[in-house]
Amino acid sequence: MKKQTKIAFAGLSSMALLAVAACGQSNESDGNSSSSKEKKQEVTLISTTDVPQLDPTKTTDSTSIIVTNNVFEGLYRLDGDNKPTAGIAESVEVSDDKKTYTFKLRKDAKWSDGSAVTADDFIYSWKRALDPKTGAEYAYILQDLKNANKILAGEAELDSLGVKKVDDQTLEVQLEAPAPYFLGLTSFPTYLPLKQSFVEEKGDKFATNVDSMLFNGPFILDKWQSNSGWTYKKNPDYWDKANVKMEKIDVKVVKEISTGVNLFESKDVDFAPITSEFVSQYEKSDNYKTRPDARINFLRFNQKNKALKNENIRKALALGFEKQGITDVILNDGSKPANFIVAKDFTFTPDGEDFRAKYPDLQSFDATEAKKAWDSGLKELGVKTVELDMLSRDEDAFKKVSEFLKGDLEKNLPGLTVNIKQQPFKNFLDLESKGDYDISAAGWGPDYQDPMTFLDMCLTGGSFNRMEYSNKEFDKMIKEAKAEPDEAKRWSTLQEAEKMLLAEDYAIAPIYQKGEAYLQRANIDKLYRHPFGADMSFKWMEVK
Repeated sequence: MKKQTKIAFAGLSSMALLAVAACGQSNESDGNSSSSKEKKQEVTLISTTDVPQLDPTKTTDSTSIIVTNNVFEGLYRLDGDNKPTAGIAESVEVSDDKKTYTFKLRKDAKWSDGSAVTADDFIYSWKRALDPKTGAEYAYILQDLKNANKILAGEAELDSLGVKKVDDQTLEVQLEAPAPYFLGLTSFPTYLPLKQSFVEEKGDKFATNVDSMLFNGPFILDKWQSNSGWTYKKNPDYWDKANVKMEKIDVKVVKEISTGVNLFESKDVDFAPITSEFVSQYEKSDNYKTRPDARINFLRFNQKNKALKNENIRKALALGFEKQGITDVILNDGSKPANFIVAKDFTFTPDGEDFRAKYPDLQSFDATEAKKAWDSGLKELGVKTVELDMLSRDEDAFKKVSEFLKGDLEKNLPGLTVNIKQQPFKNFLDLESKGDYDISAAGWGPDYQDPMTFLDMCLTGGSFNRMEYSNKEFDKMIKEAKAEPDEAKRWSTLQEAEKMLLAEDYAIAPIYQKGEAYLQRANIDKLYRHPFGADMSFKWMEVK
């Protein structure tokens, strides 16, 4: 997010690397031929990961969130400036106390079977997410709705949720407290509408293939083959189809960065992500670009493991690896060392101060302090060695970073053995969600533009805690911040909570704030990238 954007508008969580290919490319080196073929509105994307889950209520990963963002539409969606723009809602009235939103829905908003999108579709979807039978890990993101937290705690019935149908095209929403980011939050997958009769007809097969899905967004899924790819086609029933330029978008699953670079060189693609080994080759090229991101990559320490239950062991691991080498040598893509979990240049106070200003560094590499904590931890455990498994993904960057971490930690912490367990993305998510790991090389992309999106994932028993971390004082601070109307007090409480999480409990170990280096030719226009929520929006994209 650009620094001057200081109002908290909402949008996930891990970023898929993608490459974009325009059909019918010319053979000219700059890729800017004006031939009619080049202007054909068809592109091919390369994703480094498959799609794990396309049920909007259940999806949690960045790749799936990109897809749902483009084939579904909520009340609002993010535009090219990362601000919420009207989607299915054509207008909204907000009460003076900022706690009641009355949305007027478009009469021409339709599902891909031709039926109307109505207020009932939102009410059903939100209640479905909060229903414990659904098992939605992101149910908590509905917590701004009145009574949502009570429902999640089993203290209230689903029908008490602060949402009401006035008529088919009028939806009234009540919040627990003012939430300046709420309009943007309605673009997030958990807030997307679903047609109840269709979902219930499909049952367990809902969203498992293209025939078991209904769409109301700018695109529909025409094909989806596991581990191979998927195809978007322009949705002829979309209310704003006149402003959707792309006719077809193919996506192929390719994990190797070098393959994407080769495709760029052969002019089969117009966009390719690159990592360190290619930067020096292309950094002076007009095709070379970088972009900052708000995603934080970090290590989760699973306290089910006896050794990781020990605070000194966690401290040693958190301080025991050098970060600059990871960002400058291994990645070299604009990523920066992170000694924090709430991203830098992401959220700002009303007077423009970065959230990071108070505590810019909460965990820094310190081999001496790490060794001291390690020795104390071993003594407390009564052991001389510790062996830990590190769960990681099987994409290039994750492989290289994991190997670096293993080497640095084993060098700085004598007696430590780290076994790297590389997994395909879907398997990685499954194992992490089950807590079946010791250390996880994890990542978190913010779901909305507020510090809370990074911090409340560590609440005791939270869906994304996944590491059995529990601190009653941390929980108390997060809950107080959720209810605090004074923005200055709220931010101060969140800053202290982050300090406790990282500099006192060493619950997780930040590694780097993500950046991206890539190659892109000029004929792909308006492929919007978002620093929170869904990473990509295709609605306004076109081939020039």
